[in-house]
Amino acid sequence: DCPQGNLGLAGRRRKMAVESRVTHEEIKKEPEKPIDREKTCPLLLRVFTTNNGRHHRMDEFSRGNVPSSELQIYTWMDATLKELTSLVKEVYPEARKKGTHFNFAIVFTDPKRPGYRVKEIGSTMSGRKGTDDSMTLQSQKFQIGDYLDVAITPPNRAPPPSGRMRPY
Repeated sequence: DCPQGNLGLAGRRRKMAVESRVTHEEIKKEPEKPIDREKTCPLLLRVFTTNNGRHHRMDEFSRGNVPSSELQIYTWMDATLKELTSLVKEVYPEARKKGTHFNFAIVFTDPKRPGYRVKEIGSTMSGRKGTDDSMTLQSQKFQIGDYLDVAITPPNRAPPPSGRMRPY
């Protein structure tokens, strides 16, 4: 049976192998159409968070391992960064403070070489409207099986400039 209605959090789990079987060609054929959340089964989104303003290193995702800070969220491809921010804040009360910065990145397997790659997709801030709030997973070419990495920066601490992620 398919869970229906609002987004929900799943229990925390570790080291579950998930791979994407959707190719880029299949995604290009699908027009971005509204998703009926009452009729569409949600996907399991594996979210990894840090509270130091930096994304996880890619080697933390290697050899079947994943970082320990995993949240599992049932959601849909049309989930916005603002929606995902509110779910992260449900689990981490300290992230509810006004001015907390959330930087989102998709972590995906690299078809050309072993290992993972990261693509920053946008950011949100607690208590403030932003241009990336309405950005969806679908609009950023998220594929089922990819991970979401969220670098959380507490208020009054400038987030690291975009692109200054730790190398492999």
